[in-house]
Amino acid sequence: MIRDQETLNVLLDTLSRFVRERLVPAENEVAETDLIPADIVAEMRDIGLFGLCIPEEYGGLGLTMEEEVLVAFEIARTSPAFRSLIGTNNGIGSQGLIVDGTEEQKRYYLPKLASGELIASFALTEPGSGSDAASLRTSARRDGDHYVINGTKRFITNAPEAGVFTVMARTNPDIKGAGGISAFIVEKGTPGLHIGKTDKKMGQKGAHTSDVIFEDCRVPAVNIIGGKEGVGFKTAMKVLDKGRLHIAAICVGAAERMLDDALRYAIERQQFGKPIADFQLIQAMLADSKAEIYAARSMVLDAARRRDNKEDISTEASCCKLFASEMCGRVADRAVQIHGGAGYVSEYSIERFYRDVRLFRIYEGTTQIQQLVIARNMIRNAQQ
Repeated sequence: MIRDQETLNVLLDTLSRFVRERLVPAENEVAETDLIPADIVAEMRDIGLFGLCIPEEYGGLGLTMEEEVLVAFEIARTSPAFRSLIGTNNGIGSQGLIVDGTEEQKRYYLPKLASGELIASFALTEPGSGSDAASLRTSARRDGDHYVINGTKRFITNAPEAGVFTVMARTNPDIKGAGGISAFIVEKGTPGLHIGKTDKKMGQKGAHTSDVIFEDCRVPAVNIIGGKEGVGFKTAMKVLDKGRLHIAAICVGAAERMLDDALRYAIERQQFGKPIADFQLIQAMLADSKAEIYAARSMVLDAARRRDNKEDISTEASCCKLFASEMCGRVADRAVQIHGGAGYVSEYSIERFYRDVRLFRIYEGTTQIQQLVIARNMIRNAQQ
């Protein structure tokens, strides 16, 4: 669903130019320093990138799903670190509030998230619960007008920068599954909230993750999302389709960037007296990559339009996440192969992208989790 094509074109053109002129030239600096320059972060705020998907009444742009994936195609054509910084404000860090938050919670936090004044972080994964998120052990015990939270969260994106956390914790220990889990808004600086050391990762330098530790962390009872216990995990699940489509779109944009770089290199690189692009086996890798990117792009756009039409796209979103992330990995591998020895050294961006995109097959639900979701939905629908 595109509400105003002319306005969207202006946004996409502005973003494309920003990516090309400001973000791509800064990629090496971010990779070397593991830090996004402050002036670039300020420009991202000015453009409105922190509030792309937050409703307009709270200061955001309120993009539809189709508009969001078109934006994602553009911003993914550079280092994933830039997208990661704004991603939690537009995705899992804000969507729980948007979907299930009280009006008071929305009016207080969403404008700050939309402007980039606050960076949001989503704290669900734990040392002992990842794909099986419903088994989380972090506890929240009611104590008067507060809840006391204890536990550790792991691999939490943007935790070192975050000003506010959406925290999943078990409020009812007698309910072992999802029904005993509630969602809380926890602000940075709350006594008992501690941030662990920043993780050293395979790739995505500049995008930071760390442990988040809660030690008798006292959170006001009014900060429970939606104002009631036991719906936190359901809140998280409501935003999964959106998040999976978003990551699938990011995979498409990243693959397009890698293919562009590989094509340019193949045209310029000479062997046996002619460009390697003239060789059929190089052409086969280019063609296979182009076809798979086109397929993934078409899938993502179709699923986004279905979501905007209020259809249940649980299966389609998982199909997109599975296919696009695996496709992105294959394109990365072919692009390194086309570059040959040059693809293994950091002088060329493909070496960095090869490491960066490996994460796409893991977060927002691994490939194997997507397979389970798709198959279980198929079986359930066939039995109805």
